[in-house]
Amino acid sequence: MGFFDKLKNGLKKTKDSFLGKVDTILAGFGKIDEELFDELEYILISSDFGVQTTEEILEKLKEAVKEKKLTDASQIRSELQIIISNLLDLGQKGLDLNDVPAVITIIGVNGVGKTTSIGKIANLYKTSGKNVLLAAGDTFRAAAIDQLSIWADRCGVDMIKQGEGSDPAAVLFDACRAAKARNVDVLICDTAGRLHNKKNLMDELAKMSRVVAKEMPDIKHETFLVLDSTTGQNAVNQARAFSEVANISGIILTKLDGSSKGGIIVSICNELKIPVRLVGVGEGIDDMQPFSPEDYVKALFE
Repeated sequence: MGFFDKLKNGLKKTKDSFLGKVDTILAGFGKIDEELFDELEYILISSDFGVQTTEEILEKLKEAVKEKKLTDASQIRSELQIIISNLLDLGQKGLDLNDVPAVITIIGVNGVGKTTSIGKIANLYKTSGKNVLLAAGDTFRAAAIDQLSIWADRCGVDMIKQGEGSDPAAVLFDACRAAKARNVDVLICDTAGRLHNKKNLMDELAKMSRVVAKEMPDIKHETFLVLDSTTGQNAVNQARAFSEVANISGIILTKLDGSSKGGIIVSICNELKIPVRLVGVGEGIDDMQPFSPEDYVKALFE
């Protein structure tokens, strides 16, 4: 099964919940009126497009109805597709596996699939012919180091680690030195999954960034935030909180296959202006791929 088919299957719950309800409502309305817009508002919010994005979609929908002089409720579906496509910004691109060398720092709270995502990203790069190195920067939990080590072995990539309680910046320092010595294409660094003390996390991430800037000054440094799509608007709140302490360059959205809240992608792109770089649609090692806005819209509406 190709990844588009996996994406389509992964978005089935969202499509059934969102588009199924939209089609039912449109079939029941012969004309376009305020009651129809009220029903659409409920459907959009319940599919986790978020209040702000829902309001924007409805505003643009009303403008389109007025400008194009639409009168039949059945015409609303195609307009919704156009508006959602535009909010996603179809010009954004998913992770470019050939844009190397790079250092990628992965952040996110515990439980969102952070370490698993690192393993799957490592596998993506490895299967595309890149030399990958992992850095076990989550020294807060011994289990995190062990879990990442399992993924490193599974993907056939090397990993730099120290013991539990070590300074994460020291781990990254060793990893940067190793990456240069081994001509590594991509260095992927795990971090502690905690946000309860923002100052500590901010200081830790800033220290790690300084290490990369000093040791690998000419290498692109990305920071990706992992979010669990099944948590809906809570994922957006996490993104807002993390954006206060880190310069996030992309989002990794996991567990799309287990959620009926796939509208969260539109909410993230529209409200936070942070591109979704990768999406996960299953438990398999190859069930994470660079995000394609075009494929998302196609899988959702067709």
